[in-house]
Amino acid sequence: MTDTSFTGFPPEATQFYADLELDNSREFWLANKPVFEGAVRAPMRALLDALDPDPGAFHVFRPNRDVRFSADKSPYKVQHGAGATSPGGTIRYVHISADGLFIASGCYMLAPDQIARMRAAIDDDESGEELRGLLPAVEDSGLEIGPGGAPPLKTAPRGYPKDHPRIELLRFKGLVAFETVVDPEIVETAAALQRVRASWDAAGPMNAWLERHVGPSTAPVGRFGR
Repeated sequence: MTDTSFTGFPPEATQFYADLELDNSREFWLANKPVFEGAVRAPMRALLDALDPDPGAFHVFRPNRDVRFSADKSPYKVQHGAGATSPGGTIRYVHISADGLFIASGCYMLAPDQIARMRAAIDDDESGEELRGLLPAVEDSGLEIGPGGAPPLKTAPRGYPKDHPRIELLRFKGLVAFETVVDPEIVETAAALQRVRASWDAAGPMNAWLERHVGPSTAPVGRFGR
C-alpha cells in the first residue's frame, strides 16, 4: 500500500468519539459500528500501512476496555490507537479521538530495571547533561515532554539528593514526547501522515538517548517482573 492510499481521518471519526463519550453503550456501538469501521478503523490501517509496509509492525489496540479491575465500567475506549516498539525499547504511538490526532514516542511505561538505568544515566553528568541539552529542541518543534504513564515522584527518588541539578527528570518513571493535532486541515487530510512522521523525527534524539542508556527491560516476565 502506498502513501497516497491514506487520505486522512474524515470528520465522522472525531464526531464518532465525541458521541461515544456521551453514550458509551453497547447499543450505541452496534448502531454506529459501520461509522467506526469506515471512518476510524480503515483510515488508521491506511495510515499504519503508509508508515510501515510491514502489517505486523504496529499493534492496533482493541476498542473494548478491560473493565475487570476498573471502577469505570464503560465498555469502549474513547480513542483508537496503535503502537510499535523498537528493538531499542522505545515506542511510537498514534491515536484518533474526539480531541484530534494524538502522536507520541519515547518510553511510556518502564519496568523497574529500566527506571534504574534511566535514573543512573540522568544522574551521570555527561549523559544527564546530554539529555537535558537535547530536550529544548524537541520542545521547540512543538512537542511536549512528559513522564509517560506514571505520574512523577513528588520528591527525589531514594538515593538521590533533592537538590540534584536534574531532579525534575530524575522524578520521572518514563519519558515521552507528544502532541495533539486538532487542525482539520491536517487531521482530515493526507497531511496527517507527514505530521506523524515529523513528530517522531523531532523526538528522534530523545529516543536515541533512551535506546542507548535505557533499552528494553531485562526483567523476567512475571508478577515481580514486567
